Amino acid sequence: MTGMKTWILGGSMAVSLAALLSGQPTRVNAQGQQPAALVIQGGTLIDGMGGAPVPNSVVLIQGNRITAVGRAGQVQVPAGAQVINANGKFVLPGLWDSQINYTWFWGELFLNQGVTSTIDIGDGEEQSVVYRDAVNKGKVVGPRALVGIGHLGGIRGGAMPTGLESALATRADPKSVADAKAMADRYLAAGADMVMFHDGSYAPEFYKAAFDEAHKAGKPAFCRCGGPKMGPADGALAGADVFPHSTGIGAAIVKDGTRSNNELDRYAAMDDAKAQALIQVLVAHHVNLVPTIVHDSPGYPKDWARFEAETDKVFSEPNLLAYYEPHFLETMRGTYERAARADKGEVRTRRQQGYLNMLRWNKMYDAAGGRVLAGGDTNQGKAPGLILHDEMEAMQEAGIPRMHIIEGATEWPAEVMRVQDRIGSLTSGKLADVLIVNADPLQDIANLRNVDTVIQDGKVVDRTFHAGFSSPFRGSADSDEGVSVVDRLPWVVAVKQATFRTGGGGGGGQAANPLGPDPLDSPQPAIESITPVMVAQGSATTTLSIKGFNFVRRSRVYFDGESVPYKRVSPTELQVTLDPNLLARAGRFDVVVKNPGRVADPAWGNGTSNKAHLLVTFR
Repeated sequence: MTGMKTWILGGSMAVSLAALLSGQPTRVNAQGQQPAALVIQGGTLIDGMGGAPVPNSVVLIQGNRITAVGRAGQVQVPAGAQVINANGKFVLPGLWDSQINYTWFWGELFLNQGVTSTIDIGDGEEQSVVYRDAVNKGKVVGPRALVGIGHLGGIRGGAMPTGLESALATRADPKSVADAKAMADRYLAAGADMVMFHDGSYAPEFYKAAFDEAHKAGKPAFCRCGGPKMGPADGALAGADVFPHSTGIGAAIVKDGTRSNNELDRYAAMDDAKAQALIQVLVAHHVNLVPTIVHDSPGYPKDWARFEAETDKVFSEPNLLAYYEPHFLETMRGTYERAARADKGEVRTRRQQGYLNMLRWNKMYDAAGGRVLAGGDTNQGKAPGLILHDEMEAMQEAGIPRMHIIEGATEWPAEVMRVQDRIGSLTSGKLADVLIVNADPLQDIANLRNVDTVIQDGKVVDRTFHAGFSSPFRGSADSDEGVSVVDRLPWVVAVKQATFRTGGGGGGGQAANPLGPDPLDSPQPAIESITPVMVAQGSATTTLSIKGFNFVRRSRVYFDGESVPYKRVSPTELQVTLDPNLLARAGRFDVVVKNPGRVADPAWGNGTSNKAHLLVTFR
């Protein structure tokens, strides 16, 4: 790499991830021959690894792999190849968004903006694994996905677990070092692509134990090391590879005596000596920052008005609006409205300086040999893909070299995720995820918005929006639809305390024979868990165990809206029979219990339980 320390992070690749990122096998036609090669010809190639741009280049793709890269005349173009004329254009690896929250309906928009890989830092739970596998196997439209599944911590200041959460629920709360290690192992065994701590509330040995497990599995460690017990320097020493949000840095480099909960206010009081000392520690331990600059400073980037205009232009597309969740649109637009109203006078002046210091910190980190990755913190308040372009332009405003910005959105995230042997650069043997833009991003990083063609897994992407776009794995970490195996668990706990008594089934606090006659007025049922959580598409007849309470003899169980047979074991357990016809489709299917007649305690519900969800994976 040009002028940069090589940080190829070691560790063996897990077999499961190798399979997921291997892409589809090379397709063959009816005569058993390979399909025609795809050739990108004539463009200036930017390889993603910091190499000198190659004018008049040729990229040869066969199946889903890049098989040759070079100048015109150096690469033999097979007869019958499909040729993309890239004269006057620029050819790069597909972009990565290094910080997102799982949401099913972002796939088209990400690809439209040239984003072909994403890192979900741990909000998708079991569903993110199923979605990742489906996308990476070409069953669902969207960028390649790497997922954290869940994360340790996030309890302080957040919703406390009820104790009913599934094994892979996010925000696990380790009580000991052994607990932290076991939780990390549980996520890794389920296929997590990283181990992450959501906050700095635990002792350093908790982090080291979990991060050691990640590294032994060949996976990176992520840390929002914002204290009170674990700061960014401590995180680096414990083995963290990535700091999402660059959490904790503003507080760590603020002048002594400064008290503030606002990140820009902290950076406004940046102590340069502290900043340099922290940079030395983080660089020495190869920490990658995902600063999410725009997330922390809405309204402050110099091109903010253009960012908003670019977003408005894309979201004027009727086919996109046809399926894009209205709540997400309202929240995203609210971000711009709040930015326009907020921070006047002296506060604005101080935070403007904080923004400039935040930019300066990231430039200092890059100049010292540190790596700054591009990530949007893409959630309900951001426009997928567009926020990544905003972030890269903020990095350019900071003075980070454009080549480094490109590396921070291509090869470097691939390296930190330990998949650089498969993806992240335009070199022979890599998976063919390619972005072609119409103007030179080394002159202006904003030119990455000017997308001409996106290629994913060796196939040209249809960049139009489709009103019928969908996914069998609907849900979002940021919406009421959620991703949890069982919905509304705090409500379940409250209903149980109010209505369920030993013996169950009586409602209103009335005890009853567990398998005796139904009460005249039904109790409000609730689901606490289901087992199994996921089954494979095409499975044979399967028994689904539903545990909860206030189940009566005349309860009915519905799977995907269809009444299904079951055996009532007790007022707290039902065993449901799912025949193969119900498991013929992949997807996320609702499971509910409905009790008959009047409800004894209508304040708690109408006789229909909360939803549980069975995930049926693609075969």
